[in-house]
Amino acid sequence: MEGGFNFPFGGDPEELMRQLQEFTEKQTEALAEQQREQFATLTLNTAVELTAAALSQVQAPGSIDEQATSMRDAMRVLFPEAVALVSAARQGFMRGR
Repeated sequence: MEGGFNFPFGGDPEELMRQLQEFTEKQTEALAEQQREQFATLTLNTAVELTAAALSQVQAPGSIDEQATSMRDAMRVLFPEAVALVSAARQGFMRGR
């Protein structure tokens, strides 16, 4: 035994420490990636749910053409907000890649 050091698991303690550090780094990276994917998914789902909820609140009386115009007007307001949420999700997801 070199240097009289009796390491209970066998092998070089410095090598074991290096392997533990590598394992920890890989686990940290995997967790960060998972969190980015969860953020992106939640943000996309939120954009879809908010858009659907807002559109369901639109009361569009009148003829089919008038109703279509009302829905288009609502989408002019809602679409930029949905795009902003989707953009935030994409940026969050792509940031870690």
